[in-house]
Amino acid sequence: MKVPVIALAATLWVAVATPGSGHAQKRERARDLGIPLEGVPGPLDAITDVAGVEVGHRTLIAGSGKLIAGKGPVRTGVTAVFPRGKTSDDPVFAGWFTMNGNGEMTGTTWVEESGFLWGPVMITNTHSVGVVRDAVIEWALRQGRLPHDEWSLPVVAETWDGGLNDINGFHVTKSDAWAALDSARGGFVSEGSVGGGTGMICNRFKGGIGTASRRLGADGGYTVGVLVQCNYGARAPLRIAGVPVGREMPDLLPCREPCSGPRSARETRLAEDVGSIIIVVATDAPLLPHQLKRIAKRAALGVGRMGGLAGNSSGDIFIAFSTANARASRDSGLARLAMLSNERITPLFEATVQATEEAIINAMLAADTMTGADDLKVYALPHDRLREILRKYNRLAP
Repeated sequence: MKVPVIALAATLWVAVATPGSGHAQKRERARDLGIPLEGVPGPLDAITDVAGVEVGHRTLIAGSGKLIAGKGPVRTGVTAVFPRGKTSDDPVFAGWFTMNGNGEMTGTTWVEESGFLWGPVMITNTHSVGVVRDAVIEWALRQGRLPHDEWSLPVVAETWDGGLNDINGFHVTKSDAWAALDSARGGFVSEGSVGGGTGMICNRFKGGIGTASRRLGADGGYTVGVLVQCNYGARAPLRIAGVPVGREMPDLLPCREPCSGPRSARETRLAEDVGSIIIVVATDAPLLPHQLKRIAKRAALGVGRMGGLAGNSSGDIFIAFSTANARASRDSGLARLAMLSNERITPLFEATVQATEEAIINAMLAADTMTGADDLKVYALPHDRLREILRKYNRLAP
């Protein structure tokens, strides 16, 4: 029998301790902390600053101690991102890109061929892609909104949470995917150890879900929003605002409680760059699929700013979509489309890089220390020490 699972909805903040939770830090995001970041964010500094975008999470946390496949401990979940909200069946133009392909994002063959993204982008753990994919089809069927009446190719992406989570226990169910879909809404987006990001590790600190946005102002007034599920990166290359934070903070690596004595093979492996990152880029700029592929590629530069190397075992997969050109897929003869000139696209590239960088930082800042399977402890990035390091390099904003 499976252990009981605590399921947290997207916008619910639980003040009581949950199994596996560590010390809680003040909920400071990158800008609250004084990290000098480029660009002007939207009012929420989130992917939901792009009108119509909705995000939902299902968070699963249960059990502690020794890993027993099928029983736990459980540290996982599902995240859903709807381009036009969960009540819309109108697809969006989209493009995708992979920086290193040791990962999965289903449905991208059809995105590449058709130029459209139908339905949500779902993010979960590596071994739950199948059940989440099937759940999306059944959810759409129940809603009476199966894209082509008879078939669907949902987009479901993953990163590996097998360090903290009983990944081979298959704890994510159809009901969990449906809960993420049903809970999706605009506005505030929960970050850190939530949804698909619950058991993720980023630069050997606790990682997870992060988001940010940019407003272009004079360059068309467009918005670019980014959501990441970060689970990548070794410690030493980590840079924040250009500062070598990873080299300044070489301690607090994942360890097995009580974190004393020689490191196990599992702990050593988790200190290497063996993770992945999924990035979703949204914009209201009128872009066509080939342009959105170019946008998706620029997310890689945001990862690079953080010191990401796209290691051999990393799955770095990005998808970008535009909420402009509504009803472009309707079978009504010639479609009337708007397209931003390529001569004006560079500010969107810059906004994508900036928002990706900030979203990754926000994911780490939002996450608390977590202890999971086999008592593996993954530390949160300590806000106070980060401030001290930035101050040392004269990179702390007033």
